Amino acid sequence: MANVVIVGAQWGDEGKGKVVDIYTQYADDIVRYQGGNNAGHTLVVGTEKVVLHLIPSGILHEGKRCMIGNGVVLDPEVFIKEIVKLKESGRLQDDSCLLLSESLHIIMPYHKRIDIAREAKSGDKKIGTTGRGIGPCYEDKIGRRGIRLMDLLNREVFARKLKEFLVEKNFLLETMLGEPPCDYDAILAEYSGYAQVLGKYVADTALILSKDLQAGKKVLFEGAQGTLLDVDYGTYPYVTSSSTCVGGVCTGSGIGPREIHEIIGISKAYVTRVGSGPFPTELFDADGDQLRNSGGEFGSTTGRPRRCGWFDAMVLRYAVRINGLTGIALTKLDVLSGFDSIKICTGYTLNGKALETLPAALEAFENCQPVYEEMPGWSSDITDAKTFDELPDNARAYVHRLQELSGCPIVLVSVGPRRDQTIILRNPFS
Repeated sequence: MANVVIVGAQWGDEGKGKVVDIYTQYADDIVRYQGGNNAGHTLVVGTEKVVLHLIPSGILHEGKRCMIGNGVVLDPEVFIKEIVKLKESGRLQDDSCLLLSESLHIIMPYHKRIDIAREAKSGDKKIGTTGRGIGPCYEDKIGRRGIRLMDLLNREVFARKLKEFLVEKNFLLETMLGEPPCDYDAILAEYSGYAQVLGKYVADTALILSKDLQAGKKVLFEGAQGTLLDVDYGTYPYVTSSSTCVGGVCTGSGIGPREIHEIIGISKAYVTRVGSGPFPTELFDADGDQLRNSGGEFGSTTGRPRRCGWFDAMVLRYAVRINGLTGIALTKLDVLSGFDSIKICTGYTLNGKALETLPAALEAFENCQPVYEEMPGWSSDITDAKTFDELPDNARAYVHRLQELSGCPIVLVSVGPRRDQTIILRNPFS
């Protein structure tokens, strides 16, 4: 038996969706445990491109049970649209394969409106939020004024809470943000309609998960965003609003830490970031443009062009330590084909002094200078490589160097977007 956690080891967008899709064949249950539809997991099945924002990537495999845990914040409209799209493509024919935690929190229209309005008033201090209402929904969860899925399903409870909470939200919208108020009757009608659709998927997912673990079933936990976007351990305040590191698995799904056997960090062979915040290896030249264009680095959720830079070993070592990674899945190695030479950031200096790890203070992080070493690149197309030995010598040397610098074994190498463009060096489920 093996239960495996997938976490992003950088600033998100590392290719977690593809890795989850590959590992799903070895799992019985796939669980999303944090975040919301600010995530965008892109999968390529044959010639079909599928983007999922809420539903676990394992839904593309028949006979697998997918759960959305209590740590996720759910936009009902987005969730229902994903279901419709999946069914139209011939998937999700058995609704019992998809379960929603009765305890997850619901994103309301006022969350999205507050999110967008705050960002608009932030000037040059913008966080880079997706505007999906994720942060304001988590605020209400922690502030004990959130609406949970179980509340939504009880019309009397939902109506009472909506009326109570809307007084404060409309005051905030009108008085502080200069926005028109939300309409109680319109929201009640809209969300009561959603409740009728969601009801069939609702369950005590923590209990079901516990029974499956006791029965010896294999579970794959699918994280969203990345370690450096964690609300506690990321580049605060330029972070998301949830625990993206491995600790979020337990609180967001209802399992104990002893049930986790493998923790796989997903890392690109270079680095990208969306939105504001420090990024020491960011490139503003032709190399950065080549990474962005060759890698298709445009957000699957926002469509925004991603900031691109050379691989940062300081970031990956940090992710290894914070998450206790047992393996690294290295993605998009093929994007580096065509570079004559490739730089690797091996450390930072700040005011002329070498740093041991990432600085916690934002101002310090913003002033860090990367220390580079350079390795020879390769020109050949590697997308048809089926084994590690089929890669060019320089590509293999690059992978070995990243493994050495991170202090963690690389267990998978992705050489293209498709399922079959993957080299598995060690299967964490074995």
